Amino acid sequence: MRRLFDVRPHEVAVVAWCWLAIFCVLSSYYVMRPIRDQAGVAGGVQNLQWLFTGTLILMLVLNLPFAYLVKRLPRRRFIPITYHFFALNILLFGALFHFADPAQTVWVGRAFFIWASAFNLFVVSMFWQLNVDVFTPEQGKRLFGVIGAGATLGAIVGSALTAALARHVPPMVLLLGAAALLEGAVFSAGRLSRLAIAREPQQAGAAEAPIGGSVLSGLTHVVRSPYLFNVGVFLLLFAITSTFLYFQQAAIVSGAFKDRAAQTAFFATVDLLVNCLTLAVQLFLTARIVAAFGVALTLSVLPAMTLVGFGAIALLPTIMAVAAFQVVRRAADYAVSRPARELLYTVASREDRYKAKSVIDTVVYRSGDQLGAWSYTLLRAVGFGAAHISFAAIPLAALWLVNALWLGRRQERLAAREAGA
Repeated sequence: MRRLFDVRPHEVAVVAWCWLAIFCVLSSYYVMRPIRDQAGVAGGVQNLQWLFTGTLILMLVLNLPFAYLVKRLPRRRFIPITYHFFALNILLFGALFHFADPAQTVWVGRAFFIWASAFNLFVVSMFWQLNVDVFTPEQGKRLFGVIGAGATLGAIVGSALTAALARHVPPMVLLLGAAALLEGAVFSAGRLSRLAIAREPQQAGAAEAPIGGSVLSGLTHVVRSPYLFNVGVFLLLFAITSTFLYFQQAAIVSGAFKDRAAQTAFFATVDLLVNCLTLAVQLFLTARIVAAFGVALTLSVLPAMTLVGFGAIALLPTIMAVAAFQVVRRAADYAVSRPARELLYTVASREDRYKAKSVIDTVVYRSGDQLGAWSYTLLRAVGFGAAHISFAAIPLAALWLVNALWLGRRQERLAAREAGA
């Protein structure tokens, strides 16, 4: 590991538990993701914007009790509590899918779409909150890509299982497996908390104190801090452009595949291709890209790729072009942009690593979904086709590129100041 990935001997155990924790989290989600996507299509592509609205409302509701837990409990307690809560929710949806009649299944599917969209952001954000809390900026540059490979392996396993089993087993069986995997993440996160390389001695082990602060400090800090505000803008623009692309894919799939199982298998196949490409980049290129180009240029890769990609599908709006853009863009996000984005929080205060990051990763992200969903709906209503919507996304990608360059340079200055302190 030291030769291939520059993992130091004292970091091996921590990285291994990180791998297992995020493997379980992502495999759990990717077992459910094709079920979620199919439920969104079955509920009507024309209704997707309402599901995104429901997701944003749920995010706002969930952030308050989560912020309270962060305020009152140390991370070794609030992380397992939150994961157990989501695991129980998975079991509940498994029972609802099993006992619902066909008409009820549509509504259960809509609720599941909203819930799964919130689940994904919360559980993944919590994992990275822990990572940016215990790794320094220098360690993050070396290790976040390697740790992200554990996420990709989990996503590959989860999507492969669903692609293979979707036509043969009911959703309840898949959801039982997803709940069991999430419980595996609880165990791994507990081990990780005990072994974590704390950046400050008082943060480690049983002596760790609650983070404290206000329940609303995550939101107020994002509004008041230019740095955190621009991190939010970065994620907002990412979400808007992602939603544009997602809606285009959903519309095309709805017309191309009439069978629900075929739709689920198609989404799972796309997920599998994304994750195979992501894994190769994460294992062998991510750390080298960050080291060679720095945080600013690494962050700018995804906005630049998005600008080019929307230009391409504006000229060739076909299912193959959209699917190819989706695969390459998502792989670049997971393998390159996500590790660089997490580095932005390594120079933030400890309270902001949990509270402000949670607000940005959930509420701001889903607000971007909302803007993207309703903007897409409005553009379609006034007669815009796939090509016109792609042209409309290009200026957003250009603005995003400028934001990424500013953020990356600011992070590099703050990290250099912290290292010299």
